[in-house]
Amino acid sequence: MRKNQSKFIYWTPRVLSILFILFLTLFSFDVFDEAPGFWQTALALLIHNIPTLILLAVLIISWKYEIVGGITFILAGLLHTVSSAVRNQLPWSLIVAGPVFFIGILFLIGWRKKISQQ
Repeated sequence: MRKNQSKFIYWTPRVLSILFILFLTLFSFDVFDEAPGFWQTALALLIHNIPTLILLAVLIISWKYEIVGGITFILAGLLHTVSSAVRNQLPWSLIVAGPVFFIGILFLIGWRKKISQQ
């Protein structure tokens, strides 16, 4: 049972991170309706995917160092929540930030279990 629990703690934040990154990528596809030319569309797509690329880099680092994922995902959730609260969109913010907080917490739990086993 303990082995299955360890696998769950190891894989869940990684799989959820991949799914969340794919979810964020979906929002960038709206640029195909806006930009008139190829280069403008490509630039708009790149700009819209900067958060996605940052989270992808964090995930790659977090694959080995869970503490990085835990802290970064929680900070990303806080940043999104604060920026949404400034624009009076706090309830909608929690729909996006909630899973990010959950992923960060799972990375921290995995890091803590790894530390306690050493």
